[in-house]
Amino acid sequence: MEPYNESINARRAISMNVDIIIQDVWVFQTATQSFIKKNVSIKDGKFHYISITEMAHLMPETIIKAENQYMIPGLIDAHMHIESSMTTPTIFSKAVLRHGVTTVVADAHEMANVFGLEGLEEFMKAETELDIFHAIPSSVPSTTPELETTGGIIGLAEVAELLKNPKIVCLGEAMNFKGIAYEPESLIRQIIDLCKKERPTMPLEGHCPKIYEEELAAFLYSGITSDHTHQFPESLKEKIEAGVFIQFQNKSITPENMQVIIENEFYEYASIITDDVMADDLLHGHLNENLKKAVKAGLPLEKAIYMTTYTPAKRMGFHDRGEIAPGRTADFILINDLEEFSFEAVYKSGKKVYEKGTGIDYPEVTEVFPAEYKKSVHCKLLTVADLVIKVATDKESVRCNVIQKQEVGTFTERITKEIPVKDGILQWQEADCALLIVMERYGKNGNISISLMDKPISEKGAIATTWAHDHHNVMVMGNALEDIVLAQNELITIQGGYIVVADGEITGKCPLPIGGILSQAPIEELGGDLQEVRASMQALGYKNMNEIMSFSTLSLPVSPAIKVTDRGMMNTKTQEFYPLIFPEDGVLLNEDTH
Repeated sequence: MEPYNESINARRAISMNVDIIIQDVWVFQTATQSFIKKNVSIKDGKFHYISITEMAHLMPETIIKAENQYMIPGLIDAHMHIESSMTTPTIFSKAVLRHGVTTVVADAHEMANVFGLEGLEEFMKAETELDIFHAIPSSVPSTTPELETTGGIIGLAEVAELLKNPKIVCLGEAMNFKGIAYEPESLIRQIIDLCKKERPTMPLEGHCPKIYEEELAAFLYSGITSDHTHQFPESLKEKIEAGVFIQFQNKSITPENMQVIIENEFYEYASIITDDVMADDLLHGHLNENLKKAVKAGLPLEKAIYMTTYTPAKRMGFHDRGEIAPGRTADFILINDLEEFSFEAVYKSGKKVYEKGTGIDYPEVTEVFPAEYKKSVHCKLLTVADLVIKVATDKESVRCNVIQKQEVGTFTERITKEIPVKDGILQWQEADCALLIVMERYGKNGNISISLMDKPISEKGAIATTWAHDHHNVMVMGNALEDIVLAQNELITIQGGYIVVADGEITGKCPLPIGGILSQAPIEELGGDLQEVRASMQALGYKNMNEIMSFSTLSLPVSPAIKVTDRGMMNTKTQEFYPLIFPEDGVLLNEDTH
């Protein structure tokens, strides 16, 4: 047998050119979740030889003297929505690479809800430095066409087509709890079954907030094995022990939740994700900020790195990335100070794509969408007369179902209020309420629903948007009729986005001309517009940890506990609609409203 040292020397005698050698860098060792000083070679965009020994025999084109910098794998976001940043894939790619994110799994169900399969395919055409894999939008619409009107529908035929695409790596978040758990013949169950048949090893992603015990089992029996919704320590252990892979979004990264992971050593069964990052927040960070938040919440840094690199890669079947090892894609970050966790440089496939201090290098050409995508909002312009709520009753007041939002997260509750009626008109303003209106915008049926909210704002004004999850119809809320009309009319004029009005003046505007959900403006401009909207909402007294997401999910009929669609005000668990006025008290007389 050839002596070991002689064998090594013989191999070294064979010339080999590598592209880069990074010397004396503290490499994150995935297997032990620790840092070890090594030399790292890169060839053809992949990691090659990694060792504590010198590598001069590899004849590198470039030598980088790391001088005790730290090297971690590129961050992997296994569940997110590019549309939540209100930008397009090419611009998004440039924006997030600088934050160390090198791979994402995008669930573009917002695009699909507006434009269907065609819109999704347009979205997937983008050529980017960032590796963007895709989930099949499983819930377009999030419930059924009978409960909400969308521009597009993803059914079995569309899913079958998407399953042929190699960019598709999972089934996106399945949200229709009732259809999944209790209706074996529902469309969502048929979609799940088709995926299991055609791609039996493909992950099936879930959306199951506030579901426990036997109901949780009924949901998981379908084959779904993950959840990314708002987590709580009392149910987190139950979910993981039931086989659920947890994806921690920002609002779930709490000391209490992290303690559950630490105490039970559940590191293998969870990852950190973004889900949604607004355009103004994207200016400052992405998945890296959630990683840092997890560390502040008590998660050891090495475990946080593990849960933003290796566990998401393993979950999605990415065997070519997620760790610094021979043959893996050379996606990595160089860091001077682990405690500060700011990046000196980011590399994608062995090429530097960001260096500290540089701005966003926007592409010269971005996606070219069909012209009609910028003329997609079709509904009537409201007048003050449309907002007068007429009631047939012999009582001086009627009981109404009213939506109450929370100041943390996106959950809502149903309350009842006694509201005066004068001359057949509901006096909702006297009860500290605001109108919440959803208008179908795809030219299909002209539906208009009117609901009430309990003191969502404290000042006179209105907020309007087409970025209304997930159906993206026109949604406007306000406590002054003239302001509601102004906000809605301006929203139609700009063909979608966000409008805030305060006492007769437009104080915030964020145009989203592509389908009412996207912009191709630079992130600095888009983020600035959104910051103006956010500040204007705060000035009206709208309170939430994320005002934009809170308002935009008032229309999401799969999020607890009461939300609105163009069909009306819905119990999101039973999928039954609440009447605005209790039937025994009176009857709503407005035509064409629900």
